Amino acid sequence: MNRILQDLSIMLRANLWLVPVLAALVAGLFYFVAPPPPMHATMSTGSPNGGYAQFAEKLRLELAKEGFELKLVHSSGSRENTARLLDKKSGVDLALIQSGQELELNAQQRKQLYNLGAVFQEPLWLFVRHGIKVNTIKDLVPLRTAVGAINGGIRMAVDPLLHANQIDSNNLPSTWQAYSGKKALTALLDNQLDAAFFLGPAESALIQEAASYSELQVVNFKQAAAYRARLPFITQIEVGEGLLNLASNQPHQNITTLSPVAMLVANESFHPALTALILASAQEVMKAGTLLDAPDTWPQNLPHDFASLTESEYFHAKGLPLLQRYLPFRIASLADRYIILVIPLLVLLFPLFKVAGPIYRWRIRARIYRWYKYLRDIDKQLGNDTLPQHIDQEIKRLNTLQDELAKVEVPLSYANELYALHLHVGFVLKRLEQLKKAQL
Repeated sequence: MNRILQDLSIMLRANLWLVPVLAALVAGLFYFVAPPPPMHATMSTGSPNGGYAQFAEKLRLELAKEGFELKLVHSSGSRENTARLLDKKSGVDLALIQSGQELELNAQQRKQLYNLGAVFQEPLWLFVRHGIKVNTIKDLVPLRTAVGAINGGIRMAVDPLLHANQIDSNNLPSTWQAYSGKKALTALLDNQLDAAFFLGPAESALIQEAASYSELQVVNFKQAAAYRARLPFITQIEVGEGLLNLASNQPHQNITTLSPVAMLVANESFHPALTALILASAQEVMKAGTLLDAPDTWPQNLPHDFASLTESEYFHAKGLPLLQRYLPFRIASLADRYIILVIPLLVLLFPLFKVAGPIYRWRIRARIYRWYKYLRDIDKQLGNDTLPQHIDQEIKRLNTLQDELAKVEVPLSYANELYALHLHVGFVLKRLEQLKKAQL
């Protein structure tokens, strides 16, 4: 056993040159072919008190549990978020975009953005004063109606509805107002408006406040299925009686409303390996569900016109990659991403190990053969009678050589060559001693 361990030790020491070569090869492969994913990203959200910002803050806290830093940047909404994603100098990697935003982009711009998935719904609510009957969008034409700011998220959802009803969004009725939010709610209550559109989750403070007033009522979109068929970027939501507010019984009956969705979109600066981590964190944020959504409903891979990442398609189909289910992201992502490099790495290592055998034999024999040069020089001098007069020094040197050879370690398979060198040293030493006697 000791002899086997000794041979193994010799073999390892003789092949130590492989260590730096392998280290350089692996490092080059990992860092240049598939660099590790960064542990930080920048996300454009929305107004500080809006639904986008609230979701993004929850996402940031969830990602922080994995040691990931998500920097949040507020914006005016979906349009500014999209502009930042398309601007390579903005430093933004991720953003929330309202579905339907893609209609404003050309094909080239859509190819530059990657939809990771829809993360929550943004229901469109139409509140009217009590007693006013609204069955279709066209019923709003003679009414005093707030339809949202021109560049706002509400108009992004409302304008396609208007177009579907052949109403020109660029030439609205004179009684319609281009604002919404708190201002629109106040105008409704003061009888300055008859109807107003609002956009946001059922839990949002503004929607809850509007639902608390009995003099207002939520409109039922009876044509929701027709809109859904024509506008694939929206969904239809069933809202049960009293779901928004039980005290005021809002809505007064079961209704259907329309909803765009908030999409988590990345640009080309986003590292694809982060996809599963981001989506899993978004899933955790929405895990408990909402008033309108059952638990574990979001994120979803809804139809869209943006490019897709293989990683996001895999997550929506199968969930987290296998290793990320059991290991921290930093470790699992590296292993999961680099495992595909095993085959090319083996291809590179095969010729390397193929030459390792000859190099190993050469290095072992070099321990023995390097002494033969000295013996050959002495042998030539003996044959030519040109040996220096200081034979004693050569004899002493050969004796020292024998002591050194006794310390040389080689595997058993090369022991015969080592002992052959011992015999040759002894032979030359004997000739020198005979020459010395002859000189006396």
